Amino acid sequence: EVQLVESGGGLVQPGGSLRLSCAASGFTVSNYPMTWVRQAPGKGREWVSTTLSRGVVLSGGGSSTYADSVKGRFTVSRDNAKNTLYLQMNSLKPEDTAVYYCARGSRSSYTLGDSQGTQVIVSS
Repeated sequence: EVQLVESGGGLVQPGGSLRLSCAASGFTVSNYPMTWVRQAPGKGREWVSTTLSRGVVLSGGGSSTYADSVKGRFTVSRDNAKNTLYLQMNSLKPEDTAVYYCARGSRSSYTLGDSQGTQVIVSS
């Protein structure tokens, strides 16, 4: 059974940092593209980032793409031994407040798990 469990959210001041984790079971994270999405209160789901499977590289280099709203502030990494995906979020802004979810698949075709995501609140 495919399971994805997000953690690491919390309350942080503007300019602060958080690292979200996405622990996977039932499949090997590195064999699939993995996507982070978020949903702010009262808004629709927003794509955040997609990381390609191991060994696949973007034409411009690297293996992750990011929404313009988070580019340069968020970084995705993967620990293959732990089968876990991470989202390092720096220079957080109030507009980053949302529930964050990880999903298996690409930006245009991903599958969310049954988890509740992890809540991030950026506020002073």
